[in-house]
Amino acid sequence: MFRQVLPEGLAVPATPYLLVLVVAGLAVGAALYSRRPPVTQRLVLAFTPWMTAGAALHVVYQLGAAPPAIAPLLGAPAVYVTTFLLAGAVWVGLLSLDRRVPRPLAVVGGVVTLVGAANVVATATTRGTFAPVLPLAALVASVPLTAGTYGAVRHLRPTVTARTGALGAVVVFGHVLDGVSTAVGVDLLGSGERSPLPEAIMDFAASLPTEPLLGSGWLFVLVKLLIAAGVLVLFADFLEEDPVQGNAALGLVAAVGLGPGTHNVLLFAALGAA
Repeated sequence: MFRQVLPEGLAVPATPYLLVLVVAGLAVGAALYSRRPPVTQRLVLAFTPWMTAGAALHVVYQLGAAPPAIAPLLGAPAVYVTTFLLAGAVWVGLLSLDRRVPRPLAVVGGVVTLVGAANVVATATTRGTFAPVLPLAALVASVPLTAGTYGAVRHLRPTVTARTGALGAVVVFGHVLDGVSTAVGVDLLGSGERSPLPEAIMDFAASLPTEPLLGSGWLFVLVKLLIAAGVLVLFADFLEEDPVQGNAALGLVAAVGLGPGTHNVLLFAALGAA
């Protein structure tokens, strides 16, 4: 079932939808460029709920529950652009109203996430496929793994966590969630892996003598833990030298972990066991 629902590759939407994205992107980009708002760590953290919102909207699309008129905007990779433009439009609106940006920006992103997730749950419940236990277990297990990894970095390199702050914790959690949820999907739910590198890592783990006991996903989780810790160390000096670009880049790293991790949890819960 998972192999049938998970996309085999990225698909570009039809020309009218591309034009909508381009025009909206130019409008939002021009508005932000004219105002040049500061990119602080608080602002980047405010985009965190939008990372999960994009994932939730894409799952709605994968389940065939999106309204046909906007469905092409929620496929991959269009959903990433769509979500950023929605967040950007809210950002511009708040700036126009001379409102403080981070908190309301995060709240709106959280609402979009909840709406998307509620749609996923309602659709799966109606179809009788909603099975959230194992995906939620992956989410819960990610918390102590995140705490342990972040705590180890803080113990060994306290200046790193001091500079990356809460955004660093989001980076670690996002990549841990992606790793753990992928491992649960592959080892316990019969999910396939569409990205070549994770697939190669898990294929290697499957060839080891530990496979009957540990499965093939554990090595991918370990790699994700190391990557998350390594990113914090590498970005610490960058944040010190150029906080604007450093915060933006670290936010992007957080997104490529938290987005796929949230996507896995929602999709696996919606589809149930293979």
